[in-house]
Amino acid sequence: MDQSAITNNVLGTGVCSASPLLSNLPPVASPSNSPTTILGIEGSANKIGAAVLTYCPVNKTYTTLSNPRKTFISPPGQGFLPKDTAWHHQNHVTSIVKQALFEAFGRKDSYKGDLTAIAYTMGPGMGGPLTSCAVFARTLALLYEIPLIPVNHCVAHIEMGRVCTGTDDPVVLYVSGGNTQVIAYKSSRYRIFGETIDIAVGNCLDR
Repeated sequence: MDQSAITNNVLGTGVCSASPLLSNLPPVASPSNSPTTILGIEGSANKIGAAVLTYCPVNKTYTTLSNPRKTFISPPGQGFLPKDTAWHHQNHVTSIVKQALFEAFGRKDSYKGDLTAIAYTMGPGMGGPLTSCAVFARTLALLYEIPLIPVNHCVAHIEMGRVCTGTDDPVVLYVSGGNTQVIAYKSSRYRIFGETIDIAVGNCLDR
């Protein structure tokens, strides 16, 4: 992964604090003390998932209302290729999102009005699968007339860990299929302070 993928794409701005990023959404037609409800779509690799998450600004708590997902399993010994993975995501994104909305809100003809915004994985990841999910998220946001929020994959992992642990300004050891890096927050951005110079640990194990 290009180092600039993290340093040039930041979710939110300003000093990193314990206040959740979901509270920094674009302006919407709802009271400031009302819950923020997000549909997130993730498809950066061979797994596609959709989740509905609610943030309550009064008590600053998160509630996961649904989180269905489906994994593309390639033939043994072949690995998953971007083109095949993209087709998998395109074939399943509609049903996965419908399942997520149904589990969160029950069966309805339309879920317009239930969501504050839609988030999707912008990258890093595999280009074809990312594009497939981004197009679907954009279409749904236009249909529901709500904000569309691009999310940096790596920053999202860090923020989830930060929210779960309650840490304020952590130094992170980021280990995944494509990244083995030491990351910290400096000058309004997450920055890489050290990384493997040959291959990521996860990639090494996959190979």
